[in-house]
Amino acid sequence: MGANLVRALLARNWTVRALVRGAAPSLDGLAIERVAGDLFSPTLTAAMAGCDAVFHVAAFYSLWRRDRNEVMRVNVEGTRLVLNAARRAGVPRVVHTSSVAAIGVRADGEPANETYQSEREALVGAYKRSKYDAEVTVQRAVADGQDVVIVNPSTPIGPWDAKPTPTGEIVVRFCTGKMPAYMDTGLNVVDVRDVAAGHIAAFERGRTGERYILGNENMTLRGLLERLAAITGRPAPTVRLPPFVGLAYAAVGEFALAPLGVPVDVPFEGVRMAKQRMYYDIAKATAILGLTPAPVTRALSDAVTWFQEHGYLSTHVLET
Repeated sequence: MGANLVRALLARNWTVRALVRGAAPSLDGLAIERVAGDLFSPTLTAAMAGCDAVFHVAAFYSLWRRDRNEVMRVNVEGTRLVLNAARRAGVPRVVHTSSVAAIGVRADGEPANETYQSEREALVGAYKRSKYDAEVTVQRAVADGQDVVIVNPSTPIGPWDAKPTPTGEIVVRFCTGKMPAYMDTGLNVVDVRDVAAGHIAAFERGRTGERYILGNENMTLRGLLERLAAITGRPAPTVRLPPFVGLAYAAVGEFALAPLGVPVDVPFEGVRMAKQRMYYDIAKATAILGLTPAPVTRALSDAVTWFQEHGYLSTHVLET
């Protein structure tokens, strides 16, 4: 999201100062000011001096249990430090990147909107709970008079997913033939470039302390894989795994094999999440922010192209 947001800001003639760790090759060639550091740098306030806005998109997105302490530290304590630094620097408005993970899912499988909230204990895994806790931190800052708007992206797909994220990993695994089966789950998918535009719209038109879901199409995982099949010419998997099989496979890998140094590929919390229908309603962002998301198929196609051009896929996968 950060790499796409920077490009969206530059396209709108913003002057961008980016906090970066390491080389940040996804920002190469862009006319921006780079500030070396992270969320825990003592120079964070100085880095924000003179800024009209802070877009807090930094987060640790991992579903692995081994990362849970760092996920909480970065996503919760890091958010508190960003807000404190922005307040000390006199930044007029902060846009905080949360996630639909903080909202949770409805038990009946219907799309949730910004007014819905699962109990914290019902949120699966450290990542979802960290995003919930970060929003609590934001609301405390708002109560103290700070101007912060919250955006809740759903499942972004598109270019510049360098890590890749767990979302991008779905695309990579499919394109490299490492997804022989699927689980009966549902998710809301959106072009990451629409998420970037939604951040800017939230700065311009969002209401202090309110959430805005940045999403697009609710679809099953099977439907997503069929879209990828149409784009790449690869067959979509036809074997549907019962939840207990996926849970058993992930549990053996993460709890038994990983401690022995054996590489594993499916996080246990990821399979637990897949038992839910993660559907969301974007009506509020459409009405207030003017969100008009592009077709998901375009985002999937552009993601495949980007992964291929940057060496994530071993063979040519796009249909000619």
